[in-house]
Formats: sequence, structure tokens, C-alpha cells
Amino acid sequence: MSSGDDQRSQAFAKPTFSEAQACALVESVFGLKVSKIQPLPSYDDQNFHICVSRAKDTTDGPTEYVLKVSNTESSKAPDLIEVQSHILLFLHEAGFPTASVCRTKADNVASLVSVDRGSEVKSYLVRLLTYLPGRPVAEVPISPQLLYEIGRLAGKLDKTLEKFQHPKLSSLHRENFIWNLKNVPLLEKYLYAMGQNRNREIVEQVIQLFRNEVMTKLPHFRECINHGDFNDHNILIESSKSACGDAIYQVSGILDFDDMSYGYYVFEVAITIMYMMIESKNPVQVGGHVLAGFESVVPLTPIERGALFPLVCSRFCQSLVMAAYSCQLHPENEEYLMITAKTGWKHLQQLLDMGQGAVEEIWFGTARSYESGISM
Repeated sequence: MSSGDDQRSQAFAKPTFSEAQACALVESVFGLKVSKIQPLPSYDDQNFHICVSRAKDTTDGPTEYVLKVSNTESSKAPDLIEVQSHILLFLHEAGFPTASVCRTKADNVASLVSVDRGSEVKSYLVRLLTYLPGRPVAEVPISPQLLYEIGRLAGKLDKTLEKFQHPKLSSLHRENFIWNLKNVPLLEKYLYAMGQNRNREIVEQVIQLFRNEVMTKLPHFRECINHGDFNDHNILIESSKSACGDAIYQVSGILDFDDMSYGYYVFEVAITIMYMMIESKNPVQVGGHVLAGFESVVPLTPIERGALFPLVCSRFCQSLVMAAYSCQLHPENEEYLMITAKTGWKHLQQLLDMGQGAVEEIWFGTARSYESGISM
């Protein structure tokens, strides 16, 4: 998604491998025999949950994986995918609940596969990751404590990546990447997908808010590597029973590192707040708990805190506008693409109606309550 034109070609270039072709890929590239395969929902790549037959002379090692087939545009950036794969390995070794990367028969983290599509030959980067069990956090009632833990996890992840080194790390400087929060003004290229309605006016209002309240502050934000998509379908949880029989949820997995790029600490917490609001019955209350968790690892500066409200609103707009655009291209994938839109417009409108001051009072007041040991 490196530019407006790239976004258009990328959207048209989503892979369309059959299950049989995917099984053949796993065997030819990774040397594993597939015993079961199931397609997984995805935005613009193609993913499969696969089970493999264990060799007769082995009794250990994973038997479940996710085959990831990158779209043709992403496949033109092998350095970026290599860095993302090595970040997964780095975080896994550091104790984070991330997938591990299965190496190819040639001992690489990915392989470029060329397919003759009749009129042209297309190339796709394929990877195999270990499968992470658990339920998406979107499927369970989310408690203040879990929101705090998710915020803390986001902060720990960004902080840990300060130590990550790789010779191709500069590939994470994705200057015109549409999902990087600093590129909110690029949404103007896609507003036609909204038609002429109230929702489009809301987006135009937020883009102007971003220009006024965020762009001038960017030089004052602390830079870091962002996961960039800490959403409620990319965070997996598992439950256990408390002493009194209630379900206690803990994060068991972090998925989808494909939107990683250089950004800022405040971007990560804003993105996390926005997505944790989607399924919440009390969406405005969410921000304070996530913020408290994040700031237990990385306290924000006053300037960063002052940008949090417009950044959360901006991320709503990124998700809502790009979903509307992608639905025009892939109407068959509408159910998956429009997950945010089910509640997103309502939540965004509520934030704007309340205003920055009132929302900040709730968020910052809740965050302060953790400092005193009394969470709200």
C-alpha cells in the first residue's frame, strides 16, 4: 500500500490460490505434507490454516500452521517481509505470544513463487507461521483489566523493538503507507468511495483536525517501530477459571505484523484504543484503561497526550474509508472488510459530539486512577 496507485493495483492483486494449490505450495516450498486445510479471512493477502502430517520418526514439533500468501504488490517488497519475519522471531524469543516462522527447504523465511495466470506470470511471497490457538478478543466481553493488559502489551512490544537490529531495517520507513497514522491526509484520494453524505463530511472534518493538531507536533513525538494493527481480531485470548468460578482472560497471541512500520509511541496506543472501542458497550471508557496499561511501560509526554484524541479519530477514519474503498473492489469480502463500520461511525460521531476536552477528562482521569491503585 505504498501509494494511491499501488493501493489500487494491490487490491486487484489479492491472491486466489485454491486449497489444492496451497497444499502443493506447502509441500514444494516447506517440505510438509498437508492433512487438512481451511481458508482464513484476510484483508488483501490470502491465509490458510493447515494441519500437517508428522514424520514417522518425530514425536514433537508443531503440526498446525498458517500459510500466508502475500498479494503481488507486497511481494515486490521482499526486504520488508524479511524484516517483519525476523521481528516475529525476535519477539517470540523475547517471550511474546507471537507465531514462529517456519523456514523453507532452502532455509529462508519466505519464498517467491511464480504462477502463470495465462496472460501474465504473477509472483507471490509465501511464508509459513506456527498456528496460535485462542479466540479473538472481539468475541468476549472485555474487562477493564484486560484492556489494561492489552495496552501494557502494546507498550512492551514497542519498547522491546528498540533493541531489534537488522541490516534491512530501513524498509520499515514506509513513507506513503496508507495505514501509517502520519499519512491520514492521503485518505482524500479515497473519499470518492464514500459518496456525498454525512460520513464523508465527518472524515473531511477529522482530516482537517489532523492537519491542525497533529502534523505540527510530529517532530516532537518519540519514534519507534509500530505493530500498527493492534485490533480486536489480531489479539487472541484464552480463558481460565478464577477461584469464584468466573472466566479470566489472558492474551495468548498477537497476529498480523504486515502493517509494521516506523511510527511513534503515541500512534500505537491511539490505534489500540480505537480498535478496543469497536465491540465495547462503553466505548468512551475504553481509552483510559488502555492508556494506563501502555503508560505503565511508556509514559506519554504532554504533547503526545494532547494528540491522542485526534489520532484515535483519525484511525477510525482510516479504517472506515479504506473499508468502503476495498468493498467497491471486493464486494465478495464485504462482511470481513466492514467489521469496523458496524459500530465505527457511531463511536466516531460520539467522540466528536463530546469533544476533545470531555473525552480527555474521562481517559486521563481513568489512567490516573491506576496510579493511585483504584481503577475505575
